[in-house]
Amino acid sequence: MSSGIKLWQNLRKLRLKKNLSQVDLANALSVDRAYIRNIENGLMNPTLSTLEKIAIALGISSSKFLK
Repeated sequence: MSSGIKLWQNLRKLRLKKNLSQVDLANALSVDRAYIRNIENGLMNPTLSTLEKIAIALGISSSKFLK
């Protein structure tokens, strides 16, 4: 499995584990919900900076996205 696919799947899984909607996560990051949706659907590749912000919002280390 490619690291990109794993990232998208893990982001969704971790977000749901924290009981956050895409809107909740988008609001925490001050981005549009469509941005989160596009990342989770593999339509966008977030920057490392954005991944770090997402990790902080989810209360995890950024390395968990690829595990």
